[in-house]
Amino acid sequence: MGVMIAGTYHTDDPTPNTSRDGEYRRAASTIRNWISRDETAPFPPDPARYHLFVAWNCPWAHRALLARAMHGLQQHISISVARPRRTADGWVFDAEGAFCDTELGVDSLHQVYARHHTPYTGRVTVPVLWDREKGVIVSNESADIVRMFDQALGNGRFYPPEVRGPIDAWNDLIYAKVNNGVYRAGFARTQAAYESAVRTLFETLELIELQLGRTRYLTGEKFTEADLRLFPTLARFDVAYYSAFKCNRKRLVEFPNLWGYAREIFQMPNVADTVKFDIYRQGYFSPSAARNPNGIVPIGPRPDWHAPPQRG
Repeated sequence: MGVMIAGTYHTDDPTPNTSRDGEYRRAASTIRNWISRDETAPFPPDPARYHLFVAWNCPWAHRALLARAMHGLQQHISISVARPRRTADGWVFDAEGAFCDTELGVDSLHQVYARHHTPYTGRVTVPVLWDREKGVIVSNESADIVRMFDQALGNGRFYPPEVRGPIDAWNDLIYAKVNNGVYRAGFARTQAAYESAVRTLFETLELIELQLGRTRYLTGEKFTEADLRLFPTLARFDVAYYSAFKCNRKRLVEFPNLWGYAREIFQMPNVADTVKFDIYRQGYFSPSAARNPNGIVPIGPRPDWHAPPQRG
């Protein structure tokens, strides 16, 4: 993966994403401005002025797409979708079609980062929330974008004051051990690092399975931001992480509560439109010297996400 240094893109990233012990380390997002209802805020809550750069197969971008869809912002916040597979230029766009950029007409995402008012140094990631009026990036942190869509552009129902403590606790746990846990397993460079990541991942999934036996959603009977942030990993689990990242102790369909919960979310209004299983296969099984040297894309598994959730 390439990197931006002082506003210029370099195809070779000199900063490793694994430590000496072979564990994967995810780089932190660094562009973190906020859309706010405050009258003096530099980024006001006018959804029509914002544009999202995303990729269907990226789970972090999926968070933003879910928040956009579940708050009914599709008609206001436009999107540009990068091609499923990255190149030496990172996330790239076609000249036309489903994977073209209709906002700025760029060929690659690093060209968007190059337009940011402050010369950017860091990895070129999705999602990117763009302010078309100022011509700058608002944020490249998916968690912040989800929160802004809820609190500034939505009705605030996914982060209600009465359960913010439990939501934050679940978010912290799920990010470290599930959302990023699958990557710690898939990108591990030693057997010990891999086994540690997988063990922690499945211990956490078992904990969530028990919780969903007690409550309908993670914090109670209402869907919240914590559920939204968990779902992208669940949607990719059997089709990608189970085999591509060797997270193969159990499939999602072997967790009765988690599997019913995941199907229930999938069948909520507008959610299925954000899920692209075939694109996940293309992305996660793209040619990789370490994980998939021949670039062969498996045809399964294909669990039935449209089956009734059968939850009490």
